[in-house]
Amino acid sequence: MTEPAAEPIARIFGPEAVGRSIRIRGWLVRARSSGGLLFLVVRDRTGQVQVTARRDVLGESDFDRAEHVQVEGSLEIDGTVAEDRRSPGGRELKAARIHVVQSGDPFPVMADQTEEFRLDQRHLVVRSPEMVATFRVKATLLRALREFLESEEVLEMTPPVLTGNPAEGGAEAFQIDYFGRPGYLSQTAQLYLEALIFPHERVYGLTPSFRAEKSRTPRHLTEYLHLEVELAWCDLAELLDFEERMIVSVAHAVADRRPAELRELGRSPEELRALAAPFARLSYDEAIERLRARGFSIAWGQDLGTAEERALTMEEAQPIFLTRFPKEIKAFYMLETPGNPRTVEAADLLAPEGYGELIGGSCRETDLTRLTERLRATGADLPSYQWYLDLRRYGSVPHAGFGLGVERLVRWITRRDHIRDTTPFPRTPSRHTP
Repeated sequence: MTEPAAEPIARIFGPEAVGRSIRIRGWLVRARSSGGLLFLVVRDRTGQVQVTARRDVLGESDFDRAEHVQVEGSLEIDGTVAEDRRSPGGRELKAARIHVVQSGDPFPVMADQTEEFRLDQRHLVVRSPEMVATFRVKATLLRALREFLESEEVLEMTPPVLTGNPAEGGAEAFQIDYFGRPGYLSQTAQLYLEALIFPHERVYGLTPSFRAEKSRTPRHLTEYLHLEVELAWCDLAELLDFEERMIVSVAHAVADRRPAELRELGRSPEELRALAAPFARLSYDEAIERLRARGFSIAWGQDLGTAEERALTMEEAQPIFLTRFPKEIKAFYMLETPGNPRTVEAADLLAPEGYGELIGGSCRETDLTRLTERLRATGADLPSYQWYLDLRRYGSVPHAGFGLGVERLVRWITRRDHIRDTTPFPRTPSRHTP
């Protein structure tokens, strides 16, 4: 006789489930016993359910084995679905058989342990309800990003992660020995994506990026997931329109598909559904004036730090664009503002509520002479960038692009205090294990 297949726990809460016999498989969340009665809460990927087991039904040996299962021990249970108003969800499973797959050791992760200990135990902490909810939101967000880009006819590319030169300066690049030659872990795929706009016009990559900066802040990782988009025939206004359409589309998709997880994490889905274009545009000059009016001592030409970005966004309900930065504080490939050589056609998208920069984007410099001069001023090895300069020699066109830090977007959407809680195994200056 064929054994019945296990079913998802969510089936127990279906409209026709009461009275059905069902087999589930999962992990123990918590347990308590009272004489000959055992109460278990068991979870799988679809949810959790209370299981009641009687000693006189299971038998002495099976009941004792079930009674000694540790938190996170694994179980297979056959039983009948019953209504019970006292149980979560109003249903429970009355066990006819409990097979202990693995009883487990005492689970070492508990509440109120230090953050360092929890990072050491990250391979176990990822089972927590907050982590489960966060990574399901993140998976939905990634799917929504790809859906949006496909709807805009932007083609996914697969740029390399190992490179022969640092794209944005060597100080923040991880250098490696590449068979006796210097190599680098990619900081950005932008230069490669620029090469790919000529046959495809609209391209993107979703790859890891690495930054060797010793920033110990709630919004920095040394390895993060980087969404980068390059669009031919695009100016700054068109780029910002594209970015805000993308953020609105993704926020609405996450709100519609993961409302329960968002609420568990402290974000109302209605807040995300309320996002709407256009987002406010604030020039760098206007931002400096606004910050000075609020008591900040900041000179024109200085970059904005965390405190300044928080001051500009804490009371905002929607992201805002900060535009046209001083040329000296931005990358060599950014286009000078027509009529104002002091600034570049660039924009950062700042999240509301003080969560900081989500996206950095710009129009790209197309003039070969200016680009070469800017590159030389950085101290770069020009011969290693000749392939990139070739892109300005053979059919160059106006184009623009941006990079989005996926974990920063997840942090804002899920209201996480620290960016390390938006990735399963965070990499920071002090940690690259487990």
